[in-house]
Amino acid sequence: MASNRPAPEASSPYELDDRGAFPGPGADNNSDGPWEEWNPGEDSLRPVRGKHRVARQRGGGLARSGTVLGVGVIAAVGAGGMATAEDRPPVPISMPDIGGMADDISDKLPDAKSLPGIGDLISDSDANEGADSAASANAASAASAADSPGPLSRTTQTGTNAGEALRSRILQQADAQQGAAEQEAREAAEQAAIQQAAKEAATQQKAAEKAAAAKEAAELEAKRKAEEAARQKAEAERLAKLAKSFIAPVSSYTLTASFGQAGDRWAADHTGQDFAAPTGTPVKAVHSGTITQAGWAGSYGYRIVLTLDDGTELWFCHLSSMVKTSGKVDTGDVIGRVGATGNVTGPHLHLEVRPGAGDPIDPMPWLRDHGVNV
Repeated sequence: MASNRPAPEASSPYELDDRGAFPGPGADNNSDGPWEEWNPGEDSLRPVRGKHRVARQRGGGLARSGTVLGVGVIAAVGAGGMATAEDRPPVPISMPDIGGMADDISDKLPDAKSLPGIGDLISDSDANEGADSAASANAASAASAADSPGPLSRTTQTGTNAGEALRSRILQQADAQQGAAEQEAREAAEQAAIQQAAKEAATQQKAAEKAAAAKEAAELEAKRKAEEAARQKAEAERLAKLAKSFIAPVSSYTLTASFGQAGDRWAADHTGQDFAAPTGTPVKAVHSGTITQAGWAGSYGYRIVLTLDDGTELWFCHLSSMVKTSGKVDTGDVIGRVGATGNVTGPHLHLEVRPGAGDPIDPMPWLRDHGVNV
């Protein structure tokens, strides 16, 4: 059991005099040599971030409290180095097992109670409290080291973050490429749709133009037919009107010598149309006009010239008698009678048509053009 007597005042083992470190209580004063610095881990471990030394007597040992203090200092310095490393760029390093190192050092150190002059100063409760404090400090340091992300963990986390960033960039590039491909596909589809719409519009326009052309052609054809029908109707009306205003020169007749016919009785070809009829058959005015000549005309016998309003002259020849010899006459007026005067072989009416008082033309087409059916 430890004595309650106060310990004698003595110099601290860490105070130095001219001979070096004070040996401390209970030490052998005859030990030669001064105090030296001793690193308890120099034989088993390399120094980590500087040297952490504790004093060692040549001929003696350390107190248990000194051991605990040294282990606490080592743990604190190691934790401080780890905290300092957190502020620096992450680098791949490896850290020694501080807890295991402290246990190894503690196992190699002698018990404080066995040290001369030290055991009486330490009670069992103090020893237990010291052990509990050391264990608590070691546990707190280990927990702090476990909770704090060390350099190795930060390196692993940094590598993971870098991998995630690379994966994210690859996914973004893939999404961008897919988006560009989809955009290109949409643009190609839109262009194809525009071209198809333009093609369909052109086809529809051509069909519309063709339909419009066909419609226009049909309208033109219908218009032409309508105009033709109107013209025919107008012509029929004109002919009907002419039929009323133009008549045959005799009512009963037989066509004999025609226009242009040759014969020994004429000095040239026949210049009119002959209507054979009995002598005395009435000769009528074909159309209204003015009698400009009437009398004997040589080989024509008795002749009456009827001038129409357009200047056409009608010659009525070989008459047996002349009823009207001047003045205006209307269509159907009797102007003379059929005879055989002049150069003839029998009674007949010789009719000539001379447009503009010029050369004679064939009377038959002229009569038909004026609605006379002969």
